[in-house]
Amino acid sequence: MMIKNYYKKESKKSIEKQEIKDLFIEYEKTKDQEIRDILIEKHLYIAEILSKKYSNRGIDYDDIYQVASIGLIYAVDRFKVAKGFEFSSFATPTIIGEIKKHFRDKGWTIRVPRRIQELSKKVNNSKVHLSQKLQKAPTVKEIAEYLECTEEEVLEAMEASKVYAPQSLDITFDSSGDDKDINLADLIGEEDFYFSKVENSDFILKTMKGLNDIEKQIIIERYFNKKTQVSIAKDLDISQMTVSRIEKRVLEKLRREAEKNMII
Repeated sequence: MMIKNYYKKESKKSIEKQEIKDLFIEYEKTKDQEIRDILIEKHLYIAEILSKKYSNRGIDYDDIYQVASIGLIYAVDRFKVAKGFEFSSFATPTIIGEIKKHFRDKGWTIRVPRRIQELSKKVNNSKVHLSQKLQKAPTVKEIAEYLECTEEEVLEAMEASKVYAPQSLDITFDSSGDDKDINLADLIGEEDFYFSKVENSDFILKTMKGLNDIEKQIIIERYFNKKTQVSIAKDLDISQMTVSRIEKRVLEKLRREAEKNMII
């Protein structure tokens, strides 16, 4: 009885497999959208299985599944029955390729070179392997020797991995007894001392582009290098009075520009 049921199941699978094959052949000929939809729906389980394999890696499962489904559509459109492959064998690398591409493009908050991304993955894998082998957390030197690279490259990859799926600034921590929780932003945020100077610095740099070489040199020497008018006059082989006159003229120009732009 069990053998009979087994052959019934196998026979049913063979029929379904032939039906799917026939649908692919028909789709190749006609490009019928209804047939395409049927083929996609029948093979969505492949996208689901592969999506679960790549879940819990910093990107939501729903996003991965959506990308995997797009990969499945590409596979359906490109599949050729005449080449003799099983569709699942053809579709799997296509879908995985789309998922990995999505991870490369979206998984890293700050774009880093592909070389560093790949090394970062190797470093993380080597940490697990070496921890089991050595029964302790491996050092940078041990990781570098295992991967046959330099310690600097390992450190660079470890730093780069910090921009992969970072924590939100809105994450809260228990305040150890206080009623009020603390945000991560409250712990690491601070006012930038130079923030208020950015606009003025930008204005000065833009304005100085309109000065001639001597005017630029006098302003730079006076206000950046802290030189006296006498010293500047000696360097430029002009009188101190000329330096004073040019300086006054440039400062007046800066003042007018500042008023125009409401900087002061």
